This record gives sequence, structure tokens and C-alpha cells, in this order.
Amino acid sequence: MDSKNVIAAIALSSAVIVLYSLFFIPEQPKQSQNIDEKKIEQSTDTPSLEQKETLIQISREDALNESKRVKFENESIIGSISLKGASIDDLTFKDYNTELESNEKIILLAPRNIQDGYLIESGFVTSDKNIDIPDAETIWSLDGNNELTDKSPIKLSWTNNQGLTFVKEISLDDKYLFTIKQKVINSTNNKYDFYSYGQIIRNKTPEIIDFIILHEGLIASLDDELVEEDYDDIQEKKFTKVADKGWLGISDKYWITSLIPPKDKSFKTTFDYKKKFRANFVATDPLELNANDAIEEELQVIVAAKRVDVIDGYAETLKIDKFDLVIDWGFLYFITKPLFFGIDYFFKLLGNYGLAIIAITICIRLAFFPLANFSFRSMAKMKALQPEMVRLKELHKDDKMKLQQEMMALYKKEKVNPMSGCLPILVQIPVFFALYKVLFVTIEMRHMPFYGWIHDLSERDPTSIFNLFGLLPYDVPSFLVIGAWPVAMGVSMWIQQKLNPAPTDAMQAKIFMFFPLFLTVILAPFPSGLVIYWTVNNILTMAQQVFIMKRTTVKTVT
Repeated sequence: MDSKNVIAAIALSSAVIVLYSLFFIPEQPKQSQNIDEKKIEQSTDTPSLEQKETLIQISREDALNESKRVKFENESIIGSISLKGASIDDLTFKDYNTELESNEKIILLAPRNIQDGYLIESGFVTSDKNIDIPDAETIWSLDGNNELTDKSPIKLSWTNNQGLTFVKEISLDDKYLFTIKQKVINSTNNKYDFYSYGQIIRNKTPEIIDFIILHEGLIASLDDELVEEDYDDIQEKKFTKVADKGWLGISDKYWITSLIPPKDKSFKTTFDYKKKFRANFVATDPLELNANDAIEEELQVIVAAKRVDVIDGYAETLKIDKFDLVIDWGFLYFITKPLFFGIDYFFKLLGNYGLAIIAITICIRLAFFPLANFSFRSMAKMKALQPEMVRLKELHKDDKMKLQQEMMALYKKEKVNPMSGCLPILVQIPVFFALYKVLFVTIEMRHMPFYGWIHDLSERDPTSIFNLFGLLPYDVPSFLVIGAWPVAMGVSMWIQQKLNPAPTDAMQAKIFMFFPLFLTVILAPFPSGLVIYWTVNNILTMAQQVFIMKRTTVKTVT
């Protein structure tokens, strides 16, 4: 009975691990949950954002030189705003490289007329088709400052031939926040209605990881409801919802492009695909522009690297509900995020995320010390009782009922719970999930080194036992890359296995014998930081287990 329980626990753990190792799924299942409710289009009187445009794809360089631009730069980003359309369509992250060994920076936004076009538009629309309003082809004028920085905002303006002047005052903070004050000035005796809008356009589906534990695509929080739509879902059917508060955007693994509509005003959010992906909002209530008057509205644009301190900071200072969920913490949010803060605390203390992972592993072991003690005492007694259990099985091999009665009597006498051996494994499963999530989704872990050959804790151990960890002068296929840390983890599991009660069944014993090897192969492609955690955890577990076993005795004498 005890062996079966242990095997069940191990089987459960391994099943979870295998599921995590098989993230590539040929065809993702559609988000059918509440799909009928989510995708009901709500009718409003808001005008359309459709624009007639003919795009000829050109190179990025040609696109940037196609029209005059206003440069912007702060300590975090650099780019430009096109005076044609007044769109934010050129943005590069100054602190993040494309590859570990590369100096090439991450470029996120790009002009609309290139293949990877990705841009942000904002302005006013109206249901009156006789009014000439700015569109993607409009050439704006620059008034005042000729460069946007965190200390110098810019002002753009355009006047139609009907006496209406459209103005955009754009400011930038020291990180990733654009604040856009939009105005319409009426110099006529006529009255007009305008609706403010913001729109993110992405020409094509980017290269995505397509892991079931990570959302990449269109995202929003609308009236406290988190909405996540994959690119292929939106190609099939658009999403529309009216809300009184929230935000919307397009999410990549490490980057977010988002719009925060004007506060305390209802708006309609739409995700759709018409030869390009669009995430936009339009105010549901018009602003009345009286004769010889002006209207003004403000929205925020955040184009950011998903640093936890930055995202949480914007969520708090701008009072953006659920904005912290642009980082995909997953369903174990209540474990994952505190775990990140713990690791980050030790990183600031020790200066290395690998050491921080080891430190948090020790803390986790200390937190579960009483539970582990109880479990290991029971397992130590189980191991000491193995000879007696073998004797009882031989004595009652033809009477299973009697055998069960004698075994239960033995467990009761020695105060042993056969289920307790499962507890250490079961307790580790959510922590294992959470740590994997932290390593996988947080940009803080990206390109962070440990010591020796580990240059990126978020990637697999690059060495392989099949070329003696680099001593032999040849590379091995990726499926044979089983590094030094996974091997160390497998060895620690094998040693730990020897400390546990051995199964009396020969088949079970063989399964146990190959289990460390199985997990070594399965976990080899996982982030090296996760394998370091598992290895250190095994070592700490063995030390605790050996200590308890030496102090544990049983009364039964065989």
C-alpha cells in the first residue's frame, strides 16, 4: 500500500512535468469558455474607425524617411513620431538586446507600410461624414519643441478648411508612458459632436512561443474582467464590449503595447482583424463642441518592457485596474508573484539571480520544515519496517484480507501513515509551477547569468554529457543536450531515492530505478534556474532526511 501511494505521488508529479515539457501543441484549443458571452457584439452609436488606405510595403528605412518625424528619447526608449498621421510608429528599447551575445536592440513599433508594421493612433471621430477629420494621410504641423523628452513635451496641430483645429499635446515620462492631450478648437458658429478614440494596429502575427501557459495576443481588462484573445481567435471572429473602466492592448512575452482610455467615461473596445490586427476603443458618449469653443480629452499610452516594478508602478500611480496582469502570472498568481518578490529581494541582497534562487529554496525548505519532518519520520519508520512487511506478505500470501489487517495493525502500532511519503512531493508541485512561471515570463530573469557555463538562467543548461560537457570537440543535437546541472539533479534524485523505503514489488522497484533518469531527460530543456532549484532542494531534502532517519527508531523487532 505504501509503495502504491508513493508511486501515485511520483506519477502525479511526473505527469505535471511532462505536460509542462510538451507545450508545443499543433493546434491550440479555442477559448470556448464563455465564448458566447464574451463575443456578443454590443450595439452602440459610436462611429467607425475604418479608413480607406492603400499600402505599399517598403523597407523600414524607406518608411522612416517617407515623412517628417519628431524624435523622442528618454533613459528607457528611443524612437520617433510620424507627422504623417501623427502616429507613434517607431520605438526601440535601449536596455534590451535581441540576443545574449548581440548588441542589437529590441525594436517593437514600426511604420504601417512595412511588413512588420506596428503602431499607435489616437484622435477624434464623428458620425457626421461631412466633417473633414485627421486620418492616416494627414500631415500635422509641429509647434514649439522639435524633440520629445521627459522634460520637453511637443505640440502637433492640423486645421481643416471648415474652421476646426485639431491639437495633440504629447508628453513622455522617464520610462514608457506617453500622455496625449487631444483638443478640437471650433472657430465657427456651428455645433459638432466628437468621440475620442485610441487604436493599436499590428500588420501580422508576430513570432510567438505558443505555449499553453503564456498568453501572447490581444488583452484587456474591462470592468474588472480580464480578456485574453489569441491572434487566430480574432481572425475568426471579432470581440466587442462596452465598459466603464479598464485598459486594452497587445501583449508579447516580454513587451506590452497598451491604451488607457479617459477616466470615468464609458467606451467600446474592439479587437478585430481586417488584413491587420486592431485593438481599439471609442468613447460611447460624444463630446459636444459648441460654437467658438473647444473640447479636450486625455489618454495614456504605455509601450513597456514588462518589468514588475514598472508595471506595478503604473498600475498604482495611474490607478489602472488589473494592469499588473499584463505579466502572465497564471492561475497560481497568489504564489507566483510573492515568489518573484522573494527572489528579487535576494537578488538585490546577493547580486545574482542564481544565488537568489538558492536562497529562496532554503527559505521554502524552512517554511515546510515541520511538514517535512513529520513525513520523513514516517518514511524512516516505513523503511525500518520493511523486513517485517516482507515477513507478513510471505506469511499471509494466500490471504489478502488477513494481510491487510496485519499491515494496518502494524501501521497503527508504530504510528505510521503510509500516505505521508507523498507530502513532500505534493507540496513541491505548486512551488515548482510558480518558479517555472517566474523564470519563464519575467523579463528580470532574461539574460541573467549564474556562474561558470550558465549565462542565462531563463534558458536550458547549454552543456551536454554526450560531449563530456564540452571537453570533446563536437556539438551534439539539441535533443541530446543534457547538461551538467540536469545530471547533478538526476544524481541527487537517485541518492534521495536510496534513502526512501524500497518497494517490495519487483516491477515497482524497476520503475523507481529508472525514474531519476526519466526526469533528467524531461527536465534537461527546462530553464537552468529551475533545475538549480530542484537540485538544491534535493540536497537539502537529503540532509534533512538523513538527520531524521538517524534519530528515528521503531519498536518492532523482526
